Amino acid sequence: MAKPTYKELLDAGVHFGHMRKKWNPKMSPYIFMERKGIHIIDLNRTAESLERAANAMRAVAKSGRKILFVATKKQARDIVVKAATSVGMPYVTERWLGGMMTNFATIKRSVKKMHSIERILADGGSATSMTKKERLTLEREKIKLRRVLGGIEHLMRLPAAVFVVDIMHEHLAVAEAKRLNIRTFAMVDTNSDPTQVDFPIPSNDDASKSIGIITNYLTEAIREGLEERQRQSSKPQKKEAAPAPVEG
Repeated sequence: MAKPTYKELLDAGVHFGHMRKKWNPKMSPYIFMERKGIHIIDLNRTAESLERAANAMRAVAKSGRKILFVATKKQARDIVVKAATSVGMPYVTERWLGGMMTNFATIKRSVKKMHSIERILADGGSATSMTKKERLTLEREKIKLRRVLGGIEHLMRLPAAVFVVDIMHEHLAVAEAKRLNIRTFAMVDTNSDPTQVDFPIPSNDDASKSIGIITNYLTEAIREGLEERQRQSSKPQKKEAAPAPVEG
């Protein structure tokens, strides 16, 4: 897995922060300088943080646990859906429902309801007994549920970690993860509080190119973890040597 070069990070605009008047003082260790009223992120710190996060994510994936991707900002949605799907990880990119993790049992019931509606609509026999209005109502409900819950429909239990793009935008997800002691990874811009997450990655969380280069690198780390797990599970188990006969 090739680590992004300094030039690639620059070209993606990872270093561009927010205006100085919007900054969070807790981000000062990650700020290189100020240019025309805009804070510039120290890419050396970004690279260090990115590698630390990648190593931790690789370990989580290798253990067989799930990492939930969260990014409801328009410019991040497609990137995150593609990345999470490519490694079989759950994602939320439409709307974070309050209690999505802290009230997980209720969310699972909503997913079950979505699957039930889909089965009814797919069953020709049952469908013919419905009126057009009833069928249309079910279709609309299915679309609504799938838009919000489709990315987590196969999540059987709480994730081991959460990856967030923009912790201010996704403050509900971060708060729920903290409450449940779920490990958090996140892109944090200069207007954010990096102490709110376990693995902050100082970076521009608004530009799609910046979001893409960070998300894709972390996704590759997850892929490596999954591949390591698969290689381990496919290794033949060593048979224990039979005990030597006892001479009498």
